[in-house]
Amino acid sequence: MADPVDMVARLADRRFNKMRPFGGRALPRVEATGLPPGPRWPALAQTVGLLRFRHRFVPAMHRRYGDVFTIRTVPGRRPLVLFTRPEHAKEIFAGDPDVFHAGKGNAILGPVMGEHSLLLQDGAEHKRARRLLMPAFHGQALRGYEGLVTEVARAEVARWRDGEAFASLARMNALTLEVILRVVFGVTDEGRLAALRPRVNRTVDIEPYILLGWSYPWLQRIGPWRRTVENAVALDRLVYAEIAERRGASDLGERTDVLSRLITVADGDDRLSDEELRDQLITLLLAGHETTATALAWTLYEVGRDPVLRERARDAARTRDDDWLEAALKESMRLHPVIPMVVRTLTRPTTVGGHDLPRGATVGPSILLTHAREDNHPEPGAYRPARFLGAQPPTNTWIPFGGGVRRCIGAGFSLMEGVAVLREIFAAVDVRTEGADAPKVRNITSVPRNGAKVRVTRV
Repeated sequence: MADPVDMVARLADRRFNKMRPFGGRALPRVEATGLPPGPRWPALAQTVGLLRFRHRFVPAMHRRYGDVFTIRTVPGRRPLVLFTRPEHAKEIFAGDPDVFHAGKGNAILGPVMGEHSLLLQDGAEHKRARRLLMPAFHGQALRGYEGLVTEVARAEVARWRDGEAFASLARMNALTLEVILRVVFGVTDEGRLAALRPRVNRTVDIEPYILLGWSYPWLQRIGPWRRTVENAVALDRLVYAEIAERRGASDLGERTDVLSRLITVADGDDRLSDEELRDQLITLLLAGHETTATALAWTLYEVGRDPVLRERARDAARTRDDDWLEAALKESMRLHPVIPMVVRTLTRPTTVGGHDLPRGATVGPSILLTHAREDNHPEPGAYRPARFLGAQPPTNTWIPFGGGVRRCIGAGFSLMEGVAVLREIFAAVDVRTEGADAPKVRNITSVPRNGAKVRVTRV
């Protein structure tokens, strides 16, 4: 009988080899003629600009080349065509899923998330996975999760000392990780939670150059890349152990966590395998943990800068004005996008925004630029939750969850969680911002450079 520890290591090794961007195959040539304008720098320099310095690089390219421009990325000088207008986003989101492949566009995430990840699948595979995952995220399920989110948030806020100053990003990361581990994984045993927390944090807290390294397998034997692979294997062992134990639980049918729901859900005889469960759980964990934490940290930072907003937030928490709390969260996601763009790779020549683009090109709306356009959001640099009260911003001008058939399946969960957390925070403490902050890049996301520092006072 195979050693289960060795089996997990082999599965991880296979995943890293199979899922490295473009599968390690020779890259098909992409026709370069006719592409929108863009910089002539070496592809590596453009890739570094996009991944590491995006908050200066992308706006600079927009100012120089206009609403549609091309960036060349490694490996192979692959063209990435970024769009900034809502009508272009509509075209891309409404495009034929067999032509606009999201999985290929997100290939850089493959080694960590796995081939069954909802973010990496296209066509019939994506439809099947989404069908099997949806029951865990419909309205009734979300209402069932809210009580546990509130409980976790209340426990976190209770630990804050009166007058204490701290980096809110770190506290929000700890809080949302606890929510994910308890609500998604259904783990309540402190020993298991203690084993999972550091592995998850090491998976999330990586620099962009680690992601670039997946295209060069030999790097996996060196320093930070080797340690990242070792951590991934250790996390896999913990996840597979949870899956195995949950499958044998006598109360499986009564459990309401996402893992238990995914194990029991079926479409006829069609069920999720252990590998599929692993990939979807890691996707939910990574996509739903840091992104929500960052949005919450920015909300505390922005509200804490304005005495009027602080008072409005306390009133909303006390009266359960969840519409205002959700508006505050959405405005933070607009002003401080966590993810920079939504991408699709073309499987055949296609016209987008009047540009005839070749097969193999990657296209997508720039969230950074779309959210910052004056014609989409008047005075875009101002933090105004009222934008999301009553009349909402026009379609495809606020796109943190993407759009179309590929819109993030966890969007409802993220907003529910964020509102529940803000309600508990603002009902218990007054939040004042400590110092200025600005975004910096971490892995593929953007986070507050200084951690969005705040000081809390009991009310």
